[in-house]
Amino acid sequence: VQLQASGGGLVQAGDSLRLSCIISGGGRPFSSYTVGWFRQAPGKEREFVAAIRRSQGSKYYADSVEGRFTISRDNAKNTVYLQMNSLKPEDTADYYCAADSQIILSAVRDIRGYGYWGQGTQVTVSS
Repeated sequence: VQLQASGGGLVQAGDSLRLSCIISGGGRPFSSYTVGWFRQAPGKEREFVAAIRRSQGSKYYADSVEGRFTISRDNAKNTVYLQMNSLKPEDTADYYCAADSQIILSAVRDIRGYGYWGQGTQVTVSS
């Protein structure tokens, strides 16, 4: 399974960005994957941002982004999006998408729950 994240960039506080994660390969339909976004700031551990479950597509968010970020999926395009609004300097990080078809509900916020990862896309928010 290959994940390709894109859409990062340099923006000012209050601006918006939309990240994309395209998933290919693996032999399973895209709709069978739960997909998560995580981020890692310099000198910090990787942390959960948002996730969208397979099938019914339930959504989960970190408290720090609730109300500002929206995760969505387009099963026809094998793509998951992370719309990021009202960006803050503290959102600066490398953002990673991850996927797994076997993840259990209790693990959607856990890095260890995901078996497949894409490369990071850098988001820098200036004040």
